[in-house]
Amino acid sequence: MSDNKEKYKSFCEQRQSEVPLFQQYWWMETVCKGKQWDVALAFDGERLLGAMPYHYGRKLGLTYILQPQLTPFSGPFYCYPDGMPAAKKLEFEKIVARTLIAKIESLKPAFILQHFSPAITNWLPFYWAGFQQTTRYTYRIADIRDPQRVFEGFIADKRQQKIRRCQPTTTVRFDMTPSEFAAFHNEYWTSRGERDLLSISLITDVCRTAIERGNGVIASLYDDEGHLLSARFAVYDDRCAYSLMSAQNKSLHKTGHTETLIYELIKHLSDKTVSYDFEGSMDEGIEYFYRSFGGQQTPFFQVVKYRNRLFEWLLKGRL
Repeated sequence: MSDNKEKYKSFCEQRQSEVPLFQQYWWMETVCKGKQWDVALAFDGERLLGAMPYHYGRKLGLTYILQPQLTPFSGPFYCYPDGMPAAKKLEFEKIVARTLIAKIESLKPAFILQHFSPAITNWLPFYWAGFQQTTRYTYRIADIRDPQRVFEGFIADKRQQKIRRCQPTTTVRFDMTPSEFAAFHNEYWTSRGERDLLSISLITDVCRTAIERGNGVIASLYDDEGHLLSARFAVYDDRCAYSLMSAQNKSLHKTGHTETLIYELIKHLSDKTVSYDFEGSMDEGIEYFYRSFGGQQTPFFQVVKYRNRLFEWLLKGRL
């Protein structure tokens, strides 16, 4: 283990509440199992000012930095001094980001891609360092602590009607095991005639680790005969829950199953966190589906830098 990772592990264990979920040491260890990751750190003496964990690899003899699988957001995060006024935060971010960027670029990566958390609204230090930015969107319900209010906020009346019709004939459970969910997820993609891009071992490890830590939940929907209809995995901390994976029984799936499972999952999480992130899509049809639950359009930055345009060709259509 690198010295930086040792220091970062210690920081995350001591000040866990300050570290965003997808930048936690345990998360990076889980999603990068069998792969490589490290972290750039900025210090003032012994005090950590900021960090930027990253997944890296090599292809055709070139180093690249990409988002880890199942990780919607990464990028930098900042440890602002207590009581720092808002007017000084931009200068703080500039100084810290420059240090983090310099450490990342010391690897001489041919390509860097990071999806910044929506909490990061200032990418100027990366612009000054030659990065490019694309604004992307997810959808969030800002406050799920009152599920009835969330239900009333669905902007499509049909969502509410479908849930009311579906609830009497279905049952939601929260006891599906990670291995059962992984197998169901794989079967779902096979039934579509496609290959599951997530391995069964990765799905199982991520679900198991998050659940054991109290940061994950699997919700599953069954009909009145006990047949599995749909399942969804979410990971969460005390600030937000993120819907990361879902699967359906295509032969039994009917209108209303997805809506019902999402709403029941939100109800289950309502006393555990504040917000619900649909981990949204830029696809027009999917965008409306998430928005119709009352999800608020939430921008985040996709930041990239090429040193070798070969990667632009290799990754075209995958970003």
